Amino acid sequence: MTFTPMTELERQNTHILIVDDDNRIRLLLQKYLNREGFRTSVAEDAAKARLKMQGLAFDLLILDVMMPGEDGLSLAKSLRQGSDVPIILLTAKGQPSDRISGLRAGADDYLSKPFEPEELLLRIDNIFRRGGQAPVSQNVVFGDYSYDVSSRLLLKNGERIRLTTGEDVLLNILAKQGGGTVSRFQLSQNINATSDRAVDVQITRLRRKIEDNPAEPNFILTVRGQGYRLICQAGG
Repeated sequence: MTFTPMTELERQNTHILIVDDDNRIRLLLQKYLNREGFRTSVAEDAAKARLKMQGLAFDLLILDVMMPGEDGLSLAKSLRQGSDVPIILLTAKGQPSDRISGLRAGADDYLSKPFEPEELLLRIDNIFRRGGQAPVSQNVVFGDYSYDVSSRLLLKNGERIRLTTGEDVLLNILAKQGGGTVSRFQLSQNINATSDRAVDVQITRLRRKIEDNPAEPNFILTVRGQGYRLICQAGG
């Protein structure tokens, strides 16, 4: 069977979380995977990764094994108790026993450092091909609006509405919750806000773009003492 890499659209629809305490490696991988068409987020340790995963849904995780605090093996094993998200472990240890430990923890693949970025890319392609398909887009609809959580495209009656990065991150998180409430703290972690007030300001700006009356919103509702929720329905 001939190997077929992921298409450009499939990569655009794939959001990868890179977790590594080495800032240089973390940013190099992010830059490389972005250049190859993937959407990426980064975290410097397991604790920050867990915060990211509270507000965002990821299609694949790249975890460094040796991190301060909770290591990659422990994080992978914990995630496997309630998630089947694909996991690739990275480690400076390359002994067979180390690879076995990684696979037993629930990893889908294991890559020893140092490695060529192209090898990581091929392993990502292989994981999704083995699964039968790459991530597909998902739309949410509210009023005259349609938002694709994969391509991050907001349309009103077919016309694109342009969002700032902060506005898009907030809408993306809210849209993925299926009407559930997202706390201000979770939102602030994802937009690197310094306070809950900064989240409120971004929400106000987003409301101005999608609400007929931002002072009396129909779509992005405030849940007193908790956070915000998006009133929407699943799309095709």
